[in-house]
Amino acid sequence: MIPPVLIFFLSFLCHAAIAGRTCPKPEELPFAVVVPLKSSYAPGEEIVYTCQPGYVSRGGIRRFICPLTGLWPINTLKCLPITCPPPPTPKFAKLSVYKPLAGNNSLYGGKAVFECLPQHAMFGNGTITCTEHGNWTELPECKEVKCPFPPRPENGFVNYPAKQVLYYQDKATYGCHDTYTLDGPEEVECNKFGNWSAQPSCKASCKLSVKRATVIYEGERVNIQDKFKNGMLHGQKISFFCKNKEKKCSYTEDAQCIDGTIEIPKCFKEHSALAFWKTDASDVKPC
Repeated sequence: MIPPVLIFFLSFLCHAAIAGRTCPKPEELPFAVVVPLKSSYAPGEEIVYTCQPGYVSRGGIRRFICPLTGLWPINTLKCLPITCPPPPTPKFAKLSVYKPLAGNNSLYGGKAVFECLPQHAMFGNGTITCTEHGNWTELPECKEVKCPFPPRPENGFVNYPAKQVLYYQDKATYGCHDTYTLDGPEEVECNKFGNWSAQPSCKASCKLSVKRATVIYEGERVNIQDKFKNGMLHGQKISFFCKNKEKKCSYTEDAQCIDGTIEIPKCFKEHSALAFWKTDASDVKPC
């Protein structure tokens, strides 16, 4: 007969051995997360497997309790990607990019790209995405867009396709008559809002009242009587030399041709070619 003390001692050892067994960190499953995730678990603690967004559980068990043996049961749970059916094509549009699976479905995160038919503009995002709910993001809309005939600029001309109606993405080109400069792009386009991308105009050149002077143009010293004998084009800018009589030095002031008008700096003094004894401001040391 086994002594009672020995039975109690053996029972204690067995209980201590069982109680001391903990479950290790659970097995990682593709596209799944474990809550709570720890390095070890005491017997009786519960874990739950949850599929990541865009994936759905198939087969197996999601909840487990750490057994006294300290060994997790075999987990056959699988997280499979959600799929979307073929996307519907908006009116006046076509699919330009779409790569479905063998069953013509798309995986979560898959994309489809639409293009509008000619003469139609897209409103909304042309790229849609298969969502975690198994449907597609909002479809774009394609609308027919017309633009009025572009106006002819004063002192210029405009060319556009010879047809009764101008549509989205039709183009027109502008030009100006002699001595006029185009202010704006040479080519404009009918945009999705039924307007032209710009309204170019023709600006007049400037006649210079100054007949003789040295000026700075685009960083270089030039003679105004040679460089601009036919006047200045709209937008062109030059710098005149002026004298500071007190400091006996020179400085420059800008003048720009704006649609036929240019203001000569008041500080500028034009010298006659006969006044050879006078020193021109352009020959005086800078301040």
